[in-house]
Amino acid sequence: MSYVCFLEIQLHFPENGSLKGKRKELVSLKAQLARRFGAAVAETDHHELWQRAELTAVLVGREAGDVSRRGSELERFVHARFPGTAGITNHLRSREDLL
Repeated sequence: MSYVCFLEIQLHFPENGSLKGKRKELVSLKAQLARRFGAAVAETDHHELWQRAELTAVLVGREAGDVSRRGSELERFVHARFPGTAGITNHLRSREDLL
């Protein structure tokens, strides 16, 4: 059996003053999440806003416990990088749940 963890990440950049600054932050974060956790990551909302972003990250694995642990580690990483300005929802599903 395989498992999928979807993480919806809401970010707020209160000190940011441009889309260029936001993009710089997002490119760095997306690369780190892919490298550290093996996550597939996409910006999924608030493209035109320079102080807000929504990312969706996805983790996949054969063991529910492993996928859940990696999802929790990813959450802690994002909260540490953006203290007080990140909100995350985490959804773990089996392949069968999705089909």
